[in-house]
Amino acid sequence: MPVIASIFALVLLATSGRYGYHRDELYFLAAGRRLDWSYPDQPPLSPFLARFMAAVDPDSLCVMRLPATAAATFVVVCAGLMAGELGGGRGARALAAGAVASSALVMGVGHLLGTTVFDLAAWSLICLLVLKLGRDPRWWLLIGLVVGIGLQNKVLLIVPVLVLAGALSAVGERKLFATGYFGFAVGIALVLQLPYLWWQADNGFPQWELSRAIAGGSSGTSDSPITFVLLQFGLFGPLLVPLWGYGLWRLWNSRWRAFPLTYAVLFVVFLVTGGKAYYLGGMYPVLLAAGAVGLCRWLADDRKRWAAVTSVIVVNAVMSALLFLPVLPIAWLRDSPVLAVNYDAGETIAWPRYVEQIAAARPPGAPVLTANYGEAGAIERFGPEYALPTPYSGHNAYWWWGPPPDSATEVLTVGIDRERLTEICSIVEPAGILDNGLGIDNDEQGEPMFVCRNPIRPWSQLWPQLRTLG
Repeated sequence: MPVIASIFALVLLATSGRYGYHRDELYFLAAGRRLDWSYPDQPPLSPFLARFMAAVDPDSLCVMRLPATAAATFVVVCAGLMAGELGGGRGARALAAGAVASSALVMGVGHLLGTTVFDLAAWSLICLLVLKLGRDPRWWLLIGLVVGIGLQNKVLLIVPVLVLAGALSAVGERKLFATGYFGFAVGIALVLQLPYLWWQADNGFPQWELSRAIAGGSSGTSDSPITFVLLQFGLFGPLLVPLWGYGLWRLWNSRWRAFPLTYAVLFVVFLVTGGKAYYLGGMYPVLLAAGAVGLCRWLADDRKRWAAVTSVIVVNAVMSALLFLPVLPIAWLRDSPVLAVNYDAGETIAWPRYVEQIAAARPPGAPVLTANYGEAGAIERFGPEYALPTPYSGHNAYWWWGPPPDSATEVLTVGIDRERLTEICSIVEPAGILDNGLGIDNDEQGEPMFVCRNPIRPWSQLWPQLRTLG
């Protein structure tokens, strides 16, 4: 298992500097420059990590992604340890770790500094600790700490935590809660959440509004119900479906049937509420661990069987790497299937080029107003080379950071439609379009730039109508 985790980490490290920043990473850097107890769209952990790693080396993409690499590797390790807790030996631990390491989701999120990889790590550790509770209730204290820290990364973690607690009670494991340690765990998690809750309450709970917007399809990775279902067979690779399906069956027929029950409830909840497919991704490491334990008993010492299973995992790993790691040359992306499968790959392309075009289009002294946080974050990261000022945007936390000055009578806008601008400014003149020069169809390709002159009201009065959450 340590060898598998080490190889996995080295692969992520070797590819972490290819292509470029993801739009979310640029946003986290911007939010990290304005540290707060919360933001309208997220808790503070990811922005804090982005700021910390930028302090280590502000110019290194590899350095910034080190926490993500570590978290993804930790998920691999947890899978192996869960197999051990479920009665597996060395082979089962290695098989579970190898299966998770080969998965599309863990590779993909481990390559980018984002909330999903830390959510996976927190949930994997919680599952591991729950398996340990039967022997020692003191593990509740660590569970409370992990839940508290995990909620500082992504509030969505509370949903599987509550569902798992309910499932444990439903299948007859109520005695696990009959200890004072459980109460202390709840207290620890709650205390760690108080600053976040205070900020959200003081600002009208904007993250709840954001959640409804995402459920309505406002995110680039939002899924339709049918897509949500189909993607469950691809999150960890289609070749691993029999293994986690077998693990689901084995857990249902064991003491730990709370896990398959949790999987089923979460599946329905996320499907009905418009959740993204990867929201269910945290359940698969424990299912794969259970499957690995059973499969190893069938494999025994048969080398041919082991070779066949190992070959399947290797093929799954290669497929995942080609689609979800920046392995191919950028010039090949346009004609490859990568962008059709991996939306995030396109969002790591050409940000410096876009900023260069924005700088060339900007009238001297004019502020820059963008449609989304990716454009604004890119200007903050690469704009100083062109003497660009700090940008403005109505998107998510950027709206909270304020409007252009009321004295600005001329503003360069990026990605905002002309029709919307005519409601804001008396004069709207084209200033060009963004072009990555590669023919790659990402969210910024072909977006318009306009010079917006003579706003109909001061920017401070226009600002409420420019607010966008999503």
